[in-house]
Amino acid sequence: MDKKILSNQISSKIKLVRVEQNYTQDRMASILGISKKTLVQIEKGRTIANWTTTVAICALFRNSEVIRNLLGGDVLEVIETIAHTSVEGPMEKHTEETVWWSDLSENNGYILQQNVISQHYRIIDQDKQRWYSSTDKEAAIAKLGQVNPLVSGKI
Repeated sequence: MDKKILSNQISSKIKLVRVEQNYTQDRMASILGISKKTLVQIEKGRTIANWTTTVAICALFRNSEVIRNLLGGDVLEVIETIAHTSVEGPMEKHTEETVWWSDLSENNGYILQQNVISQHYRIIDQDKQRWYSSTDKEAAIAKLGQVNPLVSGKI
């Protein structure tokens, strides 16, 4: 998934998110910082939300069932990974259901997983703390191969 695909997918669901939140078009446009006319154009499929609007929707409505189901769990992780291509270092622990993730490989107690919806990759430790995320499978596999917690204590 890349920025364009994500923007297309979010744009196609923006009306469902608005209805889920029980917001009028005026209220939703105000929250997103866009005009009502722009919101209507997105809802009718005449235009696609730009990246800034897409990120705003994901961040402001990250607990939306519509968006969580569209992106596969942790919405902020998906947009962060897409925006940066890869993210490294100790990050938050994950408590979401593992239904969104498929284990691909394991090395020294670290697990490489792929999100079944967004298709991005992450490396987590046994405590479910995320250490690395990437949209690039080869980069994620290479990073997993570099894991040596006895030497560095981190990836």
